[in-house]
Amino acid sequence: MSGQKVVLVTGASSGIGRTVAEHLAARGHRVFGAQRRAPADGGSAVESVAMDVTDEASVERAVASILERAGRIDAVVNNAGNAIMGAVEDTSIDEAKAQLDTNFFGVLRVCRAVLPHMREQGGGHIVNVSSLAGVLGLPFSGLYSASKFALEGMTESLRHETRGFGIQVVLIEPGDFQSALATSRRMAQGSAQNAAYRDALARVQAQQEKDEASAPTPEPIARLVERILADPHPSLRYSAGMLGQRVVIPAKRLLPQRLFEWTLIRVLGL
Repeated sequence: MSGQKVVLVTGASSGIGRTVAEHLAARGHRVFGAQRRAPADGGSAVESVAMDVTDEASVERAVASILERAGRIDAVVNNAGNAIMGAVEDTSIDEAKAQLDTNFFGVLRVCRAVLPHMREQGGGHIVNVSSLAGVLGLPFSGLYSASKFALEGMTESLRHETRGFGIQVVLIEPGDFQSALATSRRMAQGSAQNAAYRDALARVQAQQEKDEASAPTPEPIARLVERILADPHPSLRYSAGMLGQRVVIPAKRLLPQRLFEWTLIRVLGL
């Protein structure tokens, strides 16, 4: 698959998704930017499509609409996601289900909707946007990490299952970038009632806000996605972001567990 591709980008209303969609469109690809309430197209090179990844019928309608308009889907960037913060103990089952419904099941719904068409056309790329929080469980982001850990495992399996059909499945693991994720992050309701974790949560939250304030804009991820889509045999994983954050990936693999945990606790101020 060379030249212009038909690309679906979910969560394209802002942040990483919007930057990726606009970048790919500027490079000559036909890009459909999916968001819950798609605005009327008004001069943007990105074509809008309404999609709620937590609603299977909505996903199926959006994919059918793209196929009707473009005739094919060559690549999908599963970027739609949100985050909840709080101690695991303070996170209700309903809050946990909602977190996984978007970040994990939302990706699964999109993959299930596009895979039959990619198999029929003989190939495609699926790029799932994970997180460094999908590599290590961050304190007070336990359910967010759980959703990304689940995404990582599913993506590994999907990559093996679809290789014979010419479908390339890839993970991107970003650190902090300027995006709507930081401003839309919700707190677990139980955090307001339980004082047991309050001080530690406040320290981690302050460090997180400090990191996000100095985070880069998402253009490096957009350029990375462009390279992945041009590669007929991309790697499984790509990390992206500030070196000081990305280093946790080799550190977790190479350092003794106790030393890694000791270092992480001090970096987070716990």
